[in-house]
Amino acid sequence: MSVLGEQAKVLPEVDPQRPSVARIYNFLLGGRHNFAADRQAAAAAQAVMPELPAILRLNRQILREVVRMADEAGIDQYLDLGCGIPSPGDGFAAARAIRPGSRVVGVDVEPVAFVHGRLRLGDDPAAGVLYADLLDSAEVLRSAPVRETLDLDRPVCLLLVAVAHFIPDTERLTAALADYRAAMAPGSLLAVTHACRKGASPQVEQVRRIYNNTTAPMVTRDAGETSVLFGDWPLLEPGLRTFGEWCSMPGRQCESGVAETAFLVGVARKP
Repeated sequence: MSVLGEQAKVLPEVDPQRPSVARIYNFLLGGRHNFAADRQAAAAAQAVMPELPAILRLNRQILREVVRMADEAGIDQYLDLGCGIPSPGDGFAAARAIRPGSRVVGVDVEPVAFVHGRLRLGDDPAAGVLYADLLDSAEVLRSAPVRETLDLDRPVCLLLVAVAHFIPDTERLTAALADYRAAMAPGSLLAVTHACRKGASPQVEQVRRIYNNTTAPMVTRDAGETSVLFGDWPLLEPGLRTFGEWCSMPGRQCESGVAETAFLVGVARKP
C-alpha cells in the first residue's frame, strides 16, 4: 500500500466550517486549496492588516534566501517543519529551483497539506511528506519519509518558517526543537521566522484574535523567547532581526517592500 494509503487511514475528517491556518495562508498567497470559511477569515485579517499578503510573500522571499544560503554551504537536504499546502515558492519549490536533486521532507498536521503534498510528489524518491504534529519529534525522526529520504549523518537545513507562532505550548516546542537539533549533523542549519510581540502593532493583535478562532491560535514571542528556539547553535549574521533588517544585509537576495518590524528571522548553524 502507498504511503498515502497508509496514512489516509488515520487522517481526520476535514471540517470545512472551521478555518485552518494552513488553508488561510494558502489563500492569501493566491492558492486554491481552501474553503469559504478560510477565505472569510483571511478577508477579516486582511481588512485590519492590508499588508498581510505582502508580508507573507516577503516570508517566501526569505525562505528562498535561506535555501540559497544552505546551498552555498553545501547542504542539499531539507526538513520542512510545518510545510503547509503546496504553493509556489514553498520549501520544496525553493529547494528544487536552486538544486533540482535536493532531498526534501515536509511535515504538517493539516490533512489538506499532506494529501496535496503527496499528489505533488508522486513517486519522487528524493522527497517525502509526513502527516504528523512537528511537536512529536520522535515520531517525525523515526518516520519512513525521514529515514528513507534524508541522511542525518550529513548536514540538513531545518525549516521552521511562519509556524512557531501558531504553537502556543512553548515548553513542548522548545523540547521538540532540542530533539531535532540533537539529531542533526554538525554544519546543519535551523531557520526560523516568527511573529514578535515587541514590534506588534494593534493590527497584528487584531489578526491574532482572528486566528484564535482557527485550528491553531496565534501567539507572539519577543526576541528573547524566540532566540531560545535555536538552543546553543550560534546565529549567523546578522543574528535574530526583523524582516526588514535581515533583508537589508549586503548580499541578501530579498527586498522588503513593507516596513514590517513585527516579524523576526534568524538562521543558526550547528557547530
